[in-house]
Amino acid sequence: MSRHEITRADIMPMDEYAEIRAERTRDMREVKRNRRLAIGPHATFYFECYETMWHQIHEMLHIEKGGEEQIEDELRAYNPLIPNGKELVATLMFEIDDRLRRTAFLASLGGVEETVTLSFEGETVVATPEADVDRTTADGKASAIQFLHFPFNDEQIAKFRRAGTKVTLSVGHEKYPHMTVMSETVREALSRDFA
Repeated sequence: MSRHEITRADIMPMDEYAEIRAERTRDMREVKRNRRLAIGPHATFYFECYETMWHQIHEMLHIEKGGEEQIEDELRAYNPLIPNGKELVATLMFEIDDRLRRTAFLASLGGVEETVTLSFEGETVVATPEADVDRTTADGKASAIQFLHFPFNDEQIAKFRRAGTKVTLSVGHEKYPHMTVMSETVREALSRDFA
């Protein structure tokens, strides 16, 4: 069972974090490897959890050095991205190195956050965008980073957790119609996000 909230008590002093940072970064690469799914030529889904968000908060505090005043802001920003026990949460990133190509690509991708689904065993779970900010502009330009929640019911959780379940992740936007099958290793890792 995973934890669903990072509290002030979970935040290490930054001098102590600095001592274990290299080791934690190595460990986090392994955790993230089993929580990452590429789809099409430009999109990668990073499925978040308590551990990834704990690491992200500590990295932000370490890099920005905002001290105690920064902690509450980071907790407020990253706690919503920890699965609540009945969902999966993903950061979707469109990764194109060339700035001009990226800008042109995103200009025609408005609403992409409304077209993402997980399908398995006759079930379809539709992603809902994080409500913190609209990530598609009025003129139809999408953000390169989207935060998505996949809400599950109990029956869907049971089916998803079943060993060997074939799970398909799809983006249904007309300008980016791609899908991929989740590996068993990723499905198994994500299954632990449910309470």
